[in-house]
Amino acid sequence: MEDKKARYRKVFRKLTVKTTDGSTLSGKVNIGLHERASDLFTKSEQPFLIMVDVELRGTAGKVFFVNKNHIVWAEPDPGDYS
Repeated sequence: MEDKKARYRKVFRKLTVKTTDGSTLSGKVNIGLHERASDLFTKSEQPFLIMVDVELRGTAGKVFFVNKNHIVWAEPDPGDYS
């Protein structure tokens, strides 16, 4: 059981992404065993980015599965890395 917990560690980082349709989503991503939020793009082969506590167009607390092929840019919250 401990081994399973180690593989699925929850470490959330704030992230803002802009998609090809012009939407800007602000929320959190679980970087888990990765070192940085950018590792979700460079070291993960998963096609979707899962974001929680997303704010979009006046709504908050949503969960989004975002296709990485439709992300124009991503910006981590600088406060998470100081």
